[in-house]
Amino acid sequence: MKTLFLSATLIILAGSVFAQHATRSNIIEPDAMPWTDSPSQPKGAKFSVLLGDPRKAGEIFVLRVEFPPNYRLPAHTHPYTGYSTVISGSYYYGEGDKLDMQQGRLLKAGTFYVEPANHAHYAWTTSEGAIVQTQGIGPAGTDYINPEDDPRKSVGSTSQPPK
Repeated sequence: MKTLFLSATLIILAGSVFAQHATRSNIIEPDAMPWTDSPSQPKGAKFSVLLGDPRKAGEIFVLRVEFPPNYRLPAHTHPYTGYSTVISGSYYYGEGDKLDMQQGRLLKAGTFYVEPANHAHYAWTTSEGAIVQTQGIGPAGTDYINPEDDPRKSVGSTSQPPK
């Protein structure tokens, strides 16, 4: 009986925590999204954190990345599993340790994909550009297969912004 009571109490407590999140609305209209230059991707990409803090361990986050036309994202990994949706545009995605535009796959708006943690991948856009939304559990981060591709390690950089 004690075990049943303890189990029921834990379920009720956990349910109340989830219910608190479900009872608060968080609406961000597209024109109000706070876009910022991405510190961990080559120049031109912008990101917007819609929910959570990607730097915090165990915290759920949702972010969008805007890739401009004719953009190249070198091979890299993330320490979290990412659940992503192409929101707009055409986004090319490939797997492996080197950007290979002959091997990637076109992901059109509406496409959903999963990137396992520490899985090497790369991406690019053509004349259209794209916006991709990713959900995950922090901490987020980007580790480039070739360290020379990491824009945070450029000459003259004095700070290491959040991954």
